[in-house]
Amino acid sequence: MVEDKESLRKMTTLALEGEGYRVTGVGTVADGIRAAQAGSEGGRERAFDLVLSDLRLPDGTGIEVLDAVKRHHPEVPVIMMTAFGTVGTAVEAMKLGAADFLEKPVELDELFSLIDQWLSSKAQPVLFQPPGDSPAIVGSHPRLRAALRLVQKVAPLDSTVLLAGESGTGKELFARAVHGLSKRADGSFVAVNCAAIPESLMENELFGHEKGAFTGASQRQQGRFELAAGGTLFLDEIGELKPEVQGKVLRVLEEKVFERVGGGRPIASDARVVAATNRNLKEMVAAGRFRQDLFYRLEVFPIELPALRDRQSDIPDLVRHLASRISDRLGMANTASVPESLIRRVAALEWPGNVRQLANFVERALILSDGTWKNSDVDILLQDEEENLEDRIRQALLDTDGDKKQAAALLEMSYRTLQRRIKELDLEGFPKYRS
Repeated sequence: MVEDKESLRKMTTLALEGEGYRVTGVGTVADGIRAAQAGSEGGRERAFDLVLSDLRLPDGTGIEVLDAVKRHHPEVPVIMMTAFGTVGTAVEAMKLGAADFLEKPVELDELFSLIDQWLSSKAQPVLFQPPGDSPAIVGSHPRLRAALRLVQKVAPLDSTVLLAGESGTGKELFARAVHGLSKRADGSFVAVNCAAIPESLMENELFGHEKGAFTGASQRQQGRFELAAGGTLFLDEIGELKPEVQGKVLRVLEEKVFERVGGGRPIASDARVVAATNRNLKEMVAAGRFRQDLFYRLEVFPIELPALRDRQSDIPDLVRHLASRISDRLGMANTASVPESLIRRVAALEWPGNVRQLANFVERALILSDGTWKNSDVDILLQDEEENLEDRIRQALLDTDGDKKQAAALLEMSYRTLQRRIKELDLEGFPKYRS
C-alpha cells in the first residue's frame, strides 16, 4: 500500500490485516518503486499479489508506481485511490494498466470487496445485467470495468450523462443501464437517434406540435421529451444536431421547460437526459459546429466507452456470450460450444465496427453452420474478415509510405499490435522494399 498519510495508511493496514491479508505500507513513490522491484531479480517470486496506491504522493504520482509494477510484475493488479473530483485522472491511469480505482474517502467494505474480487477471481469475466430486458454487458477489461463503475455511481442521481465512444461500442446498452439503475427505472426509456431523423423534422420529433401548427397537423402530438416524462431520454449521436435545435435542447437542460411547435405555452420537462456521441464534441466546439454552452451542460458526467480493439482480451467471452444469446433468439437451443481454435482467430482480428460488427459475424456464422460451428462457411467468413484486415493494413502502409507509427494511428491500432500483424502477414518492408 502506497499512501503518504500515515494515519490513513495505518488504519487501512490494520483493517486489511483483520481480513487476513499481509500488508506492507510505504509513504512515497520512491519506496513504492523499490517495493515493486522486489522479486524481479534472481528468479525470486514477486513480493506482492496486489498494489494499492494513492494517486497523489509527495514525491510524484501513483502513475510512476503503476509503471514500475507493470514493468517488473505485469500480472499484479494495481488499484488506484483518488480524491473526489479526480476520477478522470484515475480513468487515465486505467488506460495505462491500472486494474481499478477507488474514490476517497475509501469505504472499507468496498475496498475489501474489490481486493477480494481481484485476488480470488483474477478479474473473471463481468456479466453486468442491467435491470429490465436490456442485454448484459460482458467483459473484464479494466477500461470496461471503470465505465461500469461510473455508471453505478451516477445512475441513482439525476445528473446528465454523456457517453462517448465509437459506433458499436454499446452506448445504448450503457444508457439503458443508467436508466435501469436509477430511481426512474419504472418510467419510460425513450431513445432518439439524432443522426437518423431529417433536420426538418427534428424539432417536431423532440418537442411535439400543436394542432394546426403546420399543414397536416390535424391533432396535437407529444414529442420525445414529453414521452420520457418521469423516465430517461437517450439522445444518441447528439453531435449531429443542427445549431437551431441545439439551442432548444440547451433551454430544456437549463430551464427544464420547452414549447411544442406552434405552441406558446411553456411545458415543464421531467426527463433525465443521457446523451451519446461518436464524435469529438470538444473539436466541434472549437470549430464552431457545436455550442459550447450545450457541451458544458451535457458533459456533467462523461463516461468513455472503450473500443473493442482496446479490450481484445474480452473478445473470447463476448463470442461465447453472443453465441448463446443469438442462438436462443434464432431457436438454436442445442448450439454446440464455440471451438477454442475459432475463438483464437476471432480474438486476433481488430473489429473496427466493435461489438456490433462482432455480433453480426457471430449471427452469420451461426446461420451458415446451423449452430454447429463446424461448417466450412464459418471458415470462409473468418477468411473474409482476415483478408479485410490485411487490405486495411496494406492501404494504411501505402498512405503513410511505410511509416508504421503513422499507419497505426490511421488504423486506430496500437503500434505493438500493428507490428505483430505486419509480421504475421509477412508485410515487413512493405511498400518501400517491395510492391
